[in-house]
Amino acid sequence: MTSGESFYGSIPVFRGFTSLMDPALYSPLPDDWTVGVADIVDSTKAIAAQRYKAVNMAGAAVIASVTNALEGREFPFVFGGDGASFAVAQADLDRAREALAATALWVREDLDLKMRVALVPVSAIRAQGLDVRVARFGPSANLSYAMFSGGGLGWAEAAMKRGEFAVAQAPVGTQPDLSGLSCRFEEIPAARGLILSILVVPARSADPLAFRKVIEDVIHLVERSPDAGRPVPPQGPPLKWPPQGLDYEARAARGGPLFKRRAGVLMYTLFAYLIMRFDIKIGGFAPKLYKRQVVENSDFRKYDDGLRMILDCTPELDRSLSERLAAGARDGVVRYGLHRQDAAMMTCFTPSALRSDHVHFIDGARGGYASAATALKAMMV
Repeated sequence: MTSGESFYGSIPVFRGFTSLMDPALYSPLPDDWTVGVADIVDSTKAIAAQRYKAVNMAGAAVIASVTNALEGREFPFVFGGDGASFAVAQADLDRAREALAATALWVREDLDLKMRVALVPVSAIRAQGLDVRVARFGPSANLSYAMFSGGGLGWAEAAMKRGEFAVAQAPVGTQPDLSGLSCRFEEIPAARGLILSILVVPARSADPLAFRKVIEDVIHLVERSPDAGRPVPPQGPPLKWPPQGLDYEARAARGGPLFKRRAGVLMYTLFAYLIMRFDIKIGGFAPKLYKRQVVENSDFRKYDDGLRMILDCTPELDRSLSERLAAGARDGVVRYGLHRQDAAMMTCFTPSALRSDHVHFIDGARGGYASAATALKAMMV
């Protein structure tokens, strides 16, 4: 297996999401790589307290901090709503560890949430008879992001929750580099009836081919239906000033007391709002092009040892999806969680507005993936 930085970049990008379950698309991680996992402790309580934005900001901060620590080098990652997972080469392990530790401290001190973080060697995962395989899905011509299979990511998350492979806490005062992390767009109301959060994982001892069939059936129901689509409208998400996420962006900024950072973000976001509102071209930045890329680059469906989707859909399609998943559960093939809400929300990572590879993480605005995970756990009782 290929090692080093060239591994991830050498994986071909696939475009059709219906091909998601094709094993040929997935390449095993090199043996000397490490998987990073992070999640919010008691995210259910935070969701119940309506702290949806803070929970999503924490999950996206993991990806932003590690990306900045690696100076923009590509690596596989996945946003999970109340956390994130990724993988790094041996040469990048120390930087990733520092970024994870600093992010966990920032989440505690600035968001008043507790984040678990762990780094799990791929060799430890394979010792369990599991694997971590990675594919690259391109939602648009602008960028690609990772899909994970093999069962290893799920095992790494469970090990983290048992307290294994934990990353030591960063010294007080350490700040992660969260440049590019923002949440300036408003909530995105459902256009077709509801925003549906979907989480589907294999049942214990499920036949892999039967599980693949259920996932493919769900994807085809969505792809073939005129009653579902990405939650981000063609014209882009709503934008107001001052943005709802102003305080979070100020807390993510480095340097100086919070009130000064807040004032700086307030002025900068006003400047950005006017440019976007009146379609003012500045240098190489074209607002219409950026908005189109925001839509195209929205991360509303993915696979990380299970299917995750945030859909804008009709109640009729919701029923069809629910019936197919319920049948799969009765057959002992899948476990799943669904959560319905009236809006979606977006958290953005834009290292440079002049580049086309900015990524926009989508979740439900009233609990999203975290609430779907709670529903999934209830099936196991």
